[in-house]
Amino acid sequence: MSEILVATGVRKVYRTGAEELEALRSVDFSVTEGEWVSIMGPSGSGKTTLLNCLSGLDEIDGGTVSIDGRTLHSMTDAERTSHRAHAMGFIFQAYNLIPVFNAVENVELPLLLAGVDAKTARARATETLDRVGLGARLKNRPTELSGGEQQRVTVARALAGRPKVVWADEPTGALDSETANVVMQLLGELNRTDGLTLIVVTHDEEVGRSAQRLVSMRDGRIVSDESLVVGAS
Repeated sequence: MSEILVATGVRKVYRTGAEELEALRSVDFSVTEGEWVSIMGPSGSGKTTLLNCLSGLDEIDGGTVSIDGRTLHSMTDAERTSHRAHAMGFIFQAYNLIPVFNAVENVELPLLLAGVDAKTARARATETLDRVGLGARLKNRPTELSGGEQQRVTVARALAGRPKVVWADEPTGALDSETANVVMQLLGELNRTDGLTLIVVTHDEEVGRSAQRLVSMRDGRIVSDESLVVGAS
């Protein structure tokens, strides 16, 4: 398997007036296609900043990031937005679902914005929701779904574009332990059966150790990078 993500010497500095906070300190990081990696660390360690910088959501102050052979931060904003839409999926703790849209409309919207025709977008959204166990809830709006069901809609939304990489930032943070386990089992199954490349930021030790590899951060640096024998469960 080839490396799908390669980051070299990545720096991120936040500036407030005359003060500077170096949030990422020359981070080197790579991920192989089909790998499931968890990133853990205390609050303020830089793990969410790393996700945002590696995915191109945030600018960087030094270094390089390439995904699927393309260097992110040499692209224009429009090129980077298009690359994210076609090559990446995102799952966040806050579901970020549009309340007036039903499940299938929430999932198909990013496809439509990426230029997929309406018929194909609806078919893909329906198929993906069925895959995550929500085939009977296509017409339900977010307020009519449980927290776990809403998170499964966000998983479907992340997957419907058939991305190269899925980024998840605290995907179980708003869920009870039983529902969190269901969501992580679903992601693990997709990693195993579809070869989904999955990068998960989490504070939950159990979620972190569900992965094939566990990266620990502190003070803007990677302090350990450990292969997990059991892998995804």
